[in-house]
Amino acid sequence: MIAIRSTMAPWSSRSFFFVVRVFCTDSLDASVGVVICIVHIFAAQFKKTAEVVVNPISSTDVLIVGAGATGLTLAIELARRGVAFRLIDRLDEPFRGSRGKGIQPRSQEVFEDLGILDRLVAVGGLYPPPREYRDDGAYKEPPVLDLQDPTPGEPYKLPLLVPQFLTEAVMRERLAELGGYPELGRELKRFEQDGEGVSARIAGPAGEETVRARYLVGADGGRSVVRDALGIGFPGKTLGVRAVVADVVLEGLNRAAWHRFNTEAMEKHISMCPLAGTDMFQLQAPVPLEGDVDLSAEALTAMVAGRTGRHDIVIRSVSWASAYTMNARLADRYREGRVLLAGDAAHIHPPTGGQGLNTSVQDAYNLGWKLAAVLAGAPETLLATYEEERRPIAAAMLGLSTRLLDEAKKGAMRRGREVQQLDVGYPESSLALEAPRRSGGIRAGARAPDAPVRGAAGAPTRLFKLFQGPHWTLLGHGPDRLSVVKPRPGLHIHAIGPRGDIIDDGGHLRAAYGLSPGDWVLVRPDGYIGAIVSSEHAPALEAYLASVGLPSRG
Repeated sequence: MIAIRSTMAPWSSRSFFFVVRVFCTDSLDASVGVVICIVHIFAAQFKKTAEVVVNPISSTDVLIVGAGATGLTLAIELARRGVAFRLIDRLDEPFRGSRGKGIQPRSQEVFEDLGILDRLVAVGGLYPPPREYRDDGAYKEPPVLDLQDPTPGEPYKLPLLVPQFLTEAVMRERLAELGGYPELGRELKRFEQDGEGVSARIAGPAGEETVRARYLVGADGGRSVVRDALGIGFPGKTLGVRAVVADVVLEGLNRAAWHRFNTEAMEKHISMCPLAGTDMFQLQAPVPLEGDVDLSAEALTAMVAGRTGRHDIVIRSVSWASAYTMNARLADRYREGRVLLAGDAAHIHPPTGGQGLNTSVQDAYNLGWKLAAVLAGAPETLLATYEEERRPIAAAMLGLSTRLLDEAKKGAMRRGREVQQLDVGYPESSLALEAPRRSGGIRAGARAPDAPVRGAAGAPTRLFKLFQGPHWTLLGHGPDRLSVVKPRPGLHIHAIGPRGDIIDDGGHLRAAYGLSPGDWVLVRPDGYIGAIVSSEHAPALEAYLASVGLPSRG
């Protein structure tokens, strides 16, 4: 026999302990057409006292702790790349609150790539116009958003309103299509790591088990057990605002507007926003920093009456409610060995501007392809770019959300391009290559724009459709599609022009990317530009591809 593999498993009865060894060939034996296995049962030992209790041990590539939007995004990213993972959460059922309800344009692009944007639009909707009431009952509807029409390069311009529990339900559906699922009611108790991986102790409905993973990702929220166990600092400040957020069924208000009262008096402010895809409203109201808060329907009805002067608004039921203190905090680092942090475990923001869930999802979107690449053989140094790229983004978003909170205290709710996250990029990243260095136009590290194009066979398509999936994409002007680099797994190569497979009839691609004949742009799996090179710098492109786990095999 050749290519023998050995598997050893203990088995016990009440009186004896057996060790079972199974030897199997790796493939079919050509002579008989079957897999050959030999079973050895040996070392039986009489037990005079208690039974032998076997501690179950399982293994996986990545253990994800926390099955919210961050953990689900990472799981989808790993699942579509065929990476083994386990996704656990200590809660016995999925989160059922609306908390992170805004999906910004850049996150919409992420969700399109993940295959769920149309589903999210179907279950949610657009934000209703804000309606600000005066004491006499009159109201105005001032514009909150700087409305702009979609462009060829930026197809999504408006935030979506999708309650977080509906967003996560759609994500679980997508994960199931890819063969994955969250394991609920499983709590991380402790873990330790070495140079090869992480051993984690998990408590679940059937008892405790040990999971051996090559990497562990803490996506377990602002009170992260993983972050605390690593001893990673979480500096920042409490922002002096405590608020109630509740999903309620009420009567007395229509669903055509986001109803806001006392916008210029923070201590009396209250708002009720209809939640698209449900029959509920999200109630938000600042409350005193100290003391218990009654979150019953009766108490919230009284709060509404006291702050609006209206007794016709009656809360009939409360689906979910929370009183929380706003903080702005950023983890000192995102990684300790083979353990990484993502989402609220790495940063927490006030809710103003709708940045929290979006930043967290994009953390996982950045981390997923890098983890998969390293697990497939890419240099370990690739993982260092996760913190390098994402921590400065979180710091900037923290500053933005805090500034918007200060403005909200004064009654200002205006939102511009800064909340859309379309300008988020990594121009200073070590993964941004320009050869030669560009003096203008789009730069390496920037978000890769969309553009309508046509395939050589005549069918219209978009760059985002070419980018969609876990692969890298190489676009360029050249007489030969394969003139710069050789084809390889994980890389899609497209040439633009009369002799290429992509036709830029409207000139939108040329305008967005500013490519000259002989220029090539490499788009990362997460939709950012990794490299822009000219044909004479092809060796630099080959070296770059090797550094991210895509070496030439020719």
